[in-house]
Amino acid sequence: MNVLETEGLSKSYPAFRLKNIDFSMKKGYITGFVGENGAGKTTFLHCILNLIKRDSGKVRIFGRDMDGEEINIKQDIAFMSGETSFYPRSKLNVVTGVFKKFYSNWDDSVYSSYMKIFKLDEGKRISELSKGMRMKYSIALALSHHARLIVLDEPTSGLDPVARDTLLEIFQDIVTDDERSILFSTHITSDLDKCADYVAFIKDGQMLMHDSKESILERYSIVSGPESALEAARPGLVSYKTGSFGFTGLMDAESAKASRLQSVRPQLDDILIYLSKAEG
Repeated sequence: MNVLETEGLSKSYPAFRLKNIDFSMKKGYITGFVGENGAGKTTFLHCILNLIKRDSGKVRIFGRDMDGEEINIKQDIAFMSGETSFYPRSKLNVVTGVFKKFYSNWDDSVYSSYMKIFKLDEGKRISELSKGMRMKYSIALALSHHARLIVLDEPTSGLDPVARDTLLEIFQDIVTDDERSILFSTHITSDLDKCADYVAFIKDGQMLMHDSKESILERYSIVSGPESALEAARPGLVSYKTGSFGFTGLMDAESAKASRLQSVRPQLDDILIYLSKAEG
């Protein structure tokens, strides 16, 4: 079952266009959503949640039309933006008291457990928290009402390595019941290596790739060779870079096997960098 589906989703701005995005997300998995700054990640997330009005296209969440049942659907969605903004002079317990009123399935015990995990003091004011602590607080709010779909925009931004690793372990624990799903955007490919089941890659407003992490890693190879071999290899290369020792590039795995080039299995980071550099 798909927890999220979009069909022909589009949104235009004077200098940018999100172009006919068809996307589906399976229930019970973690999907990492990646792309360069300005590629359309946040625009896409805001469109599926009706935080901005899309120009065209359909969005279905839990098999229901987002336009017709938005209020009810959002009871089962948690959303956290990387741009955390609260009243800076308010104490955490005051902000929480307001936030929890919007959700009928809010769970104080779950909230308290995350506050302990993140070592957050409810008596502190928002202005007294570092950027990383504000992010942890936002995550605690987002995860405390038993949402079935959790949408997070850059959730690990500003977190130290230990806190980031803790959060990724929490993500993995959340989906073990096969009933909850997570969609999160990130620039940190090591986050995807640690916890993502699926990876979606957006470039210039277009969904370039969406598949299981393992399928993506098996699809490509990193190849290298002397400069003299570049002309023959160029048609099969997704993109490449040259240096004093020749060239290195990304090629689909089957073509790499058929070539006489040296090849190694790529990391996600390699694939995303070369895809970003590809023309067209």
